[in-house]
Amino acid sequence: MTDLWDGISRAIWMVLSVDANLLEITLRSLQVTLTALIVASAIALPLAAFLSVRRFRLRRSVIALLNALMGLPPVVVGLVVYILLSRSGPLGVLGLLFTPTAMVIAQVIIIVPLIASIAHQSLRDLWAEYHDLLISMNVSQWQKITTLLWDARRALLTAALAGFGRAIGEVGAIMIVGGNIDNATRVLTTAIALETGKGDFALALGLGFVLIALAVLVNLAIHWLGRTEREGRW
Repeated sequence: MTDLWDGISRAIWMVLSVDANLLEITLRSLQVTLTALIVASAIALPLAAFLSVRRFRLRRSVIALLNALMGLPPVVVGLVVYILLSRSGPLGVLGLLFTPTAMVIAQVIIIVPLIASIAHQSLRDLWAEYHDLLISMNVSQWQKITTLLWDARRALLTAALAGFGRAIGEVGAIMIVGGNIDNATRVLTTAIALETGKGDFALALGLGFVLIALAVLVNLAIHWLGRTEREGRW
């Protein structure tokens, strides 16, 4: 019990004193996750808008596939990306395995279906309101998409934050493709797993506190954005 309280007190001190190792790992986590979020949002949001305004033969199948991929096991994503980026894989010549870029690729694959599915639900409802107006104005498909994306920006930000929350807490795929290399690919989740195995509970708890704080901030932001979105409709 004494060791536990000692670890907690040391962890709190590390956070308050902005420990250099803890700060480095946190900044790397944010860099990887934010990069993945930007790339994933650039793919998922236009895709969600396109699925809302365009009717085509396999539309329902694509939407169903996106919804199904929301539950895609991250370790499977990590395995697939590892095979693709390994020396014997088709993209092995790029030398991306065990780099932050490989971690970004894995996170993008994981969160694109999540962001696209959440965004599509909001954009579908908005399109039902805008359909007659935009059709009567005889605007292009691209103008329809950009109009929906702009007017639903708060809801889309909520979808992006949900993707960030999923990505920042990911460990399985990141461990596989990143290798948890010190000063290179070690992030919050993989460092927590490593330090717990080593018995360094102070650092593990300190990293855990930071991860919890980020998760809480993201959820508060989602709650606030959702409330302001509802208030804006009244």
